[in-house]
Amino acid sequence: MTVADPAPPPASGPGTRTPGHRGSPPPRSVRERRTAFGLDRDAWFLLLPALLPILILSVGPLLYGLSLAFTDAQAGRTDPTQWIGFDNFADLRHDTLFWDSFRIGLVWAVSVTAIQFVLALGLALLLNQNLRFRWLARTLALVPWAMPEVVIGIMWRLVYHQDAGILNATLRDLHLITENVNWLSSLSLALPAVIAVGVWAGMPQTTVVLLAGLQNVPHELHEAAALDGAGLWRRFRAVTWPALKPIVLSITALNFIWNFNSFGLVYVLTQGGPGGETRLPMLFAYEEAFRYGQFGYAAAMGMVMIAVIAVLLTIFLRNRLKEADQ
Repeated sequence: MTVADPAPPPASGPGTRTPGHRGSPPPRSVRERRTAFGLDRDAWFLLLPALLPILILSVGPLLYGLSLAFTDAQAGRTDPTQWIGFDNFADLRHDTLFWDSFRIGLVWAVSVTAIQFVLALGLALLLNQNLRFRWLARTLALVPWAMPEVVIGIMWRLVYHQDAGILNATLRDLHLITENVNWLSSLSLALPAVIAVGVWAGMPQTTVVLLAGLQNVPHELHEAAALDGAGLWRRFRAVTWPALKPIVLSITALNFIWNFNSFGLVYVLTQGGPGGETRLPMLFAYEEAFRYGQFGYAAAMGMVMIAVIAVLLTIFLRNRLKEADQ
């Protein structure tokens, strides 16, 4: 009786798969453990400590606020809250005060975002140069970013004060004005004054992001362009700007969304006055909810603003995907 020769080992080559091959399917036990999004059940247990606070503190209140938009919820009423469908949105359609605040919010967001970007780009280009005490200038540029909005609002109210403000005192010393200007109570000056504060408060964040982008531009490209005879402006257009383009798109989109949703800074400065000239949509919704008790109506305003932000995010992501495909 002869013993059969052992089977030869499987051949290995470019066209064969071995159990350890990178392209082979995972074992059955691993496939069975996979759930949504391709994660194992154990991975979901590891994510729960981070997901639960988000679901409880963010997603839950958001869904509850959205549901209020379809009710007649009011403060102090004893009757049960009724489901009224789209009645709040129908009333909102004809609310000229809300749409005026929406227009003011767009003017505020576009102005602050554009001026922020231009000034921050100039400051980032300056701080990217090899200057003395550059570290001190970079530190001082971050000071507004470290201050809470309430503190910034109180500080600038003192700066704009009609009688004791440093701005009027400086302009009088320079003989630029003869009478004190009431910056935050003037119908024509209140919004520009608030925009200036918004630019000052938000510029450090944009500066830091642009400065990080500038430091990632290879210095050899600037040297090669200079050897070819390109001046400062041409080097900026041909070398610096193409490298900064993705960063510029990201930071301007995020700044616009942040500025459009601003509340605390404007509330401390003017509380929406004078005459509603600085009443942003977020501030308008806050007053409807907590001053007049119209929770359902205010929730409908918030839902409209969420829709606007969703559209802006869609445009932003579409542009980013187009850039990635090119």
